[in-house]
Amino acid sequence: MSPPVYADLGKSARDVFGKGFHFGVLKLECKSKTATGVEITAGGSNVLESGKVAGNLETKYKVKEHGLTFTEKWNTDNTLNTEVALDDKVAKGLKLVLNTTFAPQTGKKSGVLKSTYKTDALSVNLDSTLDLGGPVVNGATVASYKNWLVGYQMSFDTAKSKLTKNNFAVGFTNPDFILHTYANDGAEFGGSLFHKINPDLEGAVDLAWSAGSNTTRFSIGCKYSLDKDAALRAKVNNNSQVGLGYQQKVRDGITLTLSTLIDGKNFNQGGHKVGLAMELEA
Repeated sequence: MSPPVYADLGKSARDVFGKGFHFGVLKLECKSKTATGVEITAGGSNVLESGKVAGNLETKYKVKEHGLTFTEKWNTDNTLNTEVALDDKVAKGLKLVLNTTFAPQTGKKSGVLKSTYKTDALSVNLDSTLDLGGPVVNGATVASYKNWLVGYQMSFDTAKSKLTKNNFAVGFTNPDFILHTYANDGAEFGGSLFHKINPDLEGAVDLAWSAGSNTTRFSIGCKYSLDKDAALRAKVNNNSQVGLGYQQKVRDGITLTLSTLIDGKNFNQGGHKVGLAMELEA
């Protein structure tokens, strides 16, 4: 199996801290699929503190015999996004993606050409913005040897002839244990640990240190599956912020998620946040 791309290193631990939490937000997401194979996703969110409402609509259609995927996205900021992906047709393991964005109100347009190439021991990404004034080129590679992963990520601004990103990562993985460490631009260092303790319980630890501000970030979290339809989530960080989440599959196609963020340092002053999310699929 190919190693993950650089952006997916440490993803299992990030999912423990990120998925199932919607602090201060009311969220609704609906998914469906037409008889012709078009996947439709519509959603909206309401930020309770500011009252801001946002919505989005996405359609996706796959032409499997040609390896093509067409994706159209629109949001309430009136931004249109079109993505065309070609997978495994030019060469085995190669995926090409053209992503364009258009804002009708301002007339602003942008585009990115992305490529991903995977072999059994290597994953390579090369992306470039479509800017005649000087594109920004992003590159990343991850190599695997047995259970070890080594990755490098860079970003080069051709307009300024300057390297703007210079990141390294090392990881170790097996079926129930994943370790990920990184160094970003020689200024931020950190790592995460994911452990599947048993089939129902997952735990993760995240640690980071910034040389510029000399600050340390520490978090610990877990997910416990009560049964196949319900799960509890919890996390706490070094700022005494405690996040709790409960996810329940009400019936086929309906999933409800409740979450809350408690500020332990200012428990009596309030300012705690709650969130509700509902996912519908038909």
